[in-house]
Amino acid sequence: MVDNSFCTPQQIPVALAHVVQMSDVAADTWCTRLSVWYREALVGISLGSTDVIDVEHRDHLSIFHMRHGKANALDTEFCQALTARLEEHRYAATRALIFTGHGQIFSAGVDLLRVLDGGPNYLATFLPALRTVFETLFGFPKPVIAAINGHAIAGGCVLACAADYRVMAARSGRIGVPELLVGVPFPSIALEIMRSVIASHQLPALLYSGTTFHPAQALERGLIDELVVSDTLMEQAVTMARTLTMLPPSAFALTKQQIRVPFLRRAREDGARFDVTVQELWEAPTTLTAIRAYVARTFKRSS
Repeated sequence: MVDNSFCTPQQIPVALAHVVQMSDVAADTWCTRLSVWYREALVGISLGSTDVIDVEHRDHLSIFHMRHGKANALDTEFCQALTARLEEHRYAATRALIFTGHGQIFSAGVDLLRVLDGGPNYLATFLPALRTVFETLFGFPKPVIAAINGHAIAGGCVLACAADYRVMAARSGRIGVPELLVGVPFPSIALEIMRSVIASHQLPALLYSGTTFHPAQALERGLIDELVVSDTLMEQAVTMARTLTMLPPSAFALTKQQIRVPFLRRAREDGARFDVTVQELWEAPTTLTAIRAYVARTFKRSS
């Protein structure tokens, strides 16, 4: 919901003219509010909504607390909100990002019920938003730490693997990519993110089996970098973030780019070849039937 109590579209020219008369601090504050207002107007979401992403600041660190429903399920609005938050912090004073979930879930992946409800029309908007948030996070120039508090399944696992360092709470949940068990293919950027963290000889088995792993098993396979007791999860994530901020920012950003550009380039090149087919397969009636069957099996097991 756009906050028109702050500024209506008709008032913007007059308000901008008034900025030149403000102090530097006041002008910066006003322009920041205008930037948020403008993004909200463009994407139709409230970036300050506490039920989507809460941002906590500690020194020069920003912690994204994802609070999108019970499971941080990936839908169009959540993907757009996370992308907008990342762009907000790209050129801000923040030196590093940490993102985490709540309760026993980091992110349960794509909101399959929304997919079934919306069908092809919804997927036409959702899949581009999903690709954008994955690419934005994977290519983010500053250190990014995933503090995995619980289950990180399918797209939730990809989200975590887009970070530079992944620390997971012991006995907190499972992590993995069961997309093929659901019946859906990987967008090219999602596949490249997984390729960047899993040894090449292990990747096919991981993707084909759709196995989800307990934290200790995930550590052995490279899905996570560190395992800690639950009570120290955020403390360790902050410690690692501060360690990475001690590196020269420009040198870190360049090194990260050098590491990740081959994966991003392949995602873009392969995306041009494959992602139209990925979109078609997601939208196909047979795929929606497979998703419906997977959802039914999952709810039956949990009931």
